[in-house]
Amino acid sequence: MPASPKTAPSTGPAPRRRTGPAPSRTAAAAPARDTGTTDGQNLQRVRDASGKLTSATLRRLDEHLSWYRDLPAEDRSYVGLVAQAGVNAFITWFADPHRPPHGVDKMFSAAPPELTRTISLQQTLQLVRCGVDVVEEMSDQIAVPGGERELREAVLRYSREVAFSAAEIYARAAEVRGAWDARLEALVVDALVRGDGNDALRSRMSALGWSGKGGTLVVVGTTNPGLDEVRAAELRRAARRSAGDALVGIHGDRLVLVLGGEGDLVEAATGLLGRFGPGPVVIGSAVSGLDDAARSARSALAGMAAAPAWPQAPRPVMADDLLPERVLTGDASARRTLVTQAYTPLAEAGGSVLETLSAYLGTGRSLEAAARRLYVHPNTVRYRLRKVSEITGWDPLDARESFVLQVALALGQLGER
Repeated sequence: MPASPKTAPSTGPAPRRRTGPAPSRTAAAAPARDTGTTDGQNLQRVRDASGKLTSATLRRLDEHLSWYRDLPAEDRSYVGLVAQAGVNAFITWFADPHRPPHGVDKMFSAAPPELTRTISLQQTLQLVRCGVDVVEEMSDQIAVPGGERELREAVLRYSREVAFSAAEIYARAAEVRGAWDARLEALVVDALVRGDGNDALRSRMSALGWSGKGGTLVVVGTTNPGLDEVRAAELRRAARRSAGDALVGIHGDRLVLVLGGEGDLVEAATGLLGRFGPGPVVIGSAVSGLDDAARSARSALAGMAAAPAWPQAPRPVMADDLLPERVLTGDASARRTLVTQAYTPLAEAGGSVLETLSAYLGTGRSLEAAARRLYVHPNTVRYRLRKVSEITGWDPLDARESFVLQVALALGQLGER
């Protein structure tokens, strides 16, 4: 009598093990959404509403973002393509949230590369935010009943990933641009040091953001020990805070600053004194604009070469205050300046002014000795020396300035022979 099915033990063969390939763990961990489930119904509804989401996003951009309204019509159409690509990318990711979402670079692939240079990181994040707000507001209309929260959370997760992607892309672009700007800045400063001044230089400085307003001057000194890329970037920021325009060049142990703007550039240069290393800091001649910037650089560099001959020089020192020392180093520009600004005006003044200065300097800067040589009263000598100061701007009664006048007098007399 056969046993009852409820009590009889199983006597058949043991079940055979599966011999085919094991199911993929990844597929088991991240199955695609079943269109019969709530998630699948949400996905289908989002797909059906993609056009509506794109249109609503563009309307929100137009209502809330002034920079979007100010874009040319062509760029606005490209932003529309980017918005549509973002919605489509979200739908693709929403079908399988375990896959990494498309980055911003793929969303912008529908638009020309120039658009990424037109729209900043902040504006890109505003685009993402507008899209998130639209989906959140329309979630009640799109999602199946009970699936609204799941849709909102998915949008927030996706927007976070997109924002991180955008930040990474713009950070890489900023690094590339920063490296390019540093190389271009080095080329510009090097050209000014060499004395080049042409349209190419102007174009390069414009590319670096040089406004060209106001005057220009060049400051030269030694570099601070340990001046690395980070400290150099900090120096650039400090220089641009002090003056309207600023360029920084590092030539070995020499630091070259090019300052421009409508304010007091000498004061700005003095405020940056602590950024230089030990030793003299020379401020070149202030010039009217970019065309003469090379002349300011030449005077500053010549002054830097001549500064050791005047150990008592102030810090910073103007390049024009080093004219005698620059003459000793063979600076033809300093020679011409001294003759033009000191000797020639005195020679043209008449009234024995030049003769009195020569006698005063030739007698050891003694008023009485000069008066005896000229057969005049010492007060007459003093009066004529005041005229020298009025004509040239250098005071013969000051020890340093009398030395400047003595060099100018010697250069003028050499030139007459």
